[in-house]
Amino acid sequence: MKADHNSPVSDSKISERLGGPFGQRANRSYTLLPPLHVLIVLAAGTYSFGYLLDFSCVMDGWVDPQRYMHLCYSDIPALYADRGFIEGIVPYLQAGSNGIYLEYPVGTGIFIYIAAALTGWVTSLYPDGYRAFFDVNVVLLFIPFVITVIATALTQPRYPWRAAMVVFAPTMILAATINWDLIPIALVAVAFLAWSKDKAVLTGIFLGLAIASKFYPIFLLVGFVLLAWRAKSWRPTLIMIVAAIGTFLAINIPFATAHFEGWAAFYTFNFGRAIDFGSFWYAITQIGLPTVPENLLNFASTVIFAVLLVAIAILVKKAPTTPTIAQISFLILAAFVITNKVYSPQYVLWLVPLAVLARPNWRDFLIWQFGEVIYFAAIWWFLAGYGIDDGKTLTPQWYAAATFVHIAATLYFAIWIVFDISSRNDQLTKTASKREVVNRTSALT
Repeated sequence: MKADHNSPVSDSKISERLGGPFGQRANRSYTLLPPLHVLIVLAAGTYSFGYLLDFSCVMDGWVDPQRYMHLCYSDIPALYADRGFIEGIVPYLQAGSNGIYLEYPVGTGIFIYIAAALTGWVTSLYPDGYRAFFDVNVVLLFIPFVITVIATALTQPRYPWRAAMVVFAPTMILAATINWDLIPIALVAVAFLAWSKDKAVLTGIFLGLAIASKFYPIFLLVGFVLLAWRAKSWRPTLIMIVAAIGTFLAINIPFATAHFEGWAAFYTFNFGRAIDFGSFWYAITQIGLPTVPENLLNFASTVIFAVLLVAIAILVKKAPTTPTIAQISFLILAAFVITNKVYSPQYVLWLVPLAVLARPNWRDFLIWQFGEVIYFAAIWWFLAGYGIDDGKTLTPQWYAAATFVHIAATLYFAIWIVFDISSRNDQLTKTASKREVVNRTSALT
């Protein structure tokens, strides 16, 4: 009989050679390679490979245009000096010598500050502080990467090998150290794990930490609300939201009261941001089409995003079986990234663990990832010649085409999730254990 792409059979053919899925060999004494151990080793391998792909930039000092042409750009070394960490400033309380405050949320700012402090201890071993700072961050960011992999595996305990999709995701290999997005990604993954264990307070705490590290996880709260609305069971969700708000405030209030201007820099920067790279709005300007005036851009993008949220809400309400929180969350974030004013190459990482939990199908996952890899290469090759007359790099028209490919690839995966939710033959439902069904229809709502 032909195996379905989403069935446990198709997930575990290779994994059986490495110890087998839980429930068959995992509890037997002769299991030499437990799944989590193998996943951690594999994660170390792919993460190290990603670092090797960036090594030309590390050796050259991230100079133009090589950092774009070699696809190894990173914000990390640039912000070491540009935001004053090389001077030893305390983020939010102090600006760099250029007068610019750190435009990142507090959770990420604390992480960067710790990395800068550690850099001071190892700088003497490096030719310059920029490389030392980058390497320290690479080492530290491996921790949330592994946490993401482990949390994803434990959230689907019957099929831990599905987390290998996170490990081998091409975009994860390419983009993991562009910025500090692995921090909120790991916190969201742990929050989803806590929710699968009926831990509403812990879910809220980790979501609050995630929102304090990157603003996008706030949209995930909408998914929990939609599921509670469908099930007419509000108590766990309300407890979780209260815990999330409390955690967010506990982290942010000390900095906001100590120096409001420095703390607010992240929010003022993003609200006032104009059309930028990667967005649909920017792409249409590159092919000569008119775009929305800047004074109406926030309104237009917000309205379209809101319309998509309403469509998702209707889908959740009308679905024949209750969707998973991962399915709804992927759709919400996909709607956000395709309507937003900017799409940085690392934003795709937000969706990777959600995709694994929502639709663990290698074929569709890799098709989506292939589209994102096209965009990943396009943005850097476009920037290599940006502002240079007669630059022998990617033209604006081809860059716009790559942007549309990324949008189409995201929509492709999202449409499959919509089909899964709408279909009574959803394989995630058919293969779920009794415990998982209970989680989806009651505890998760």
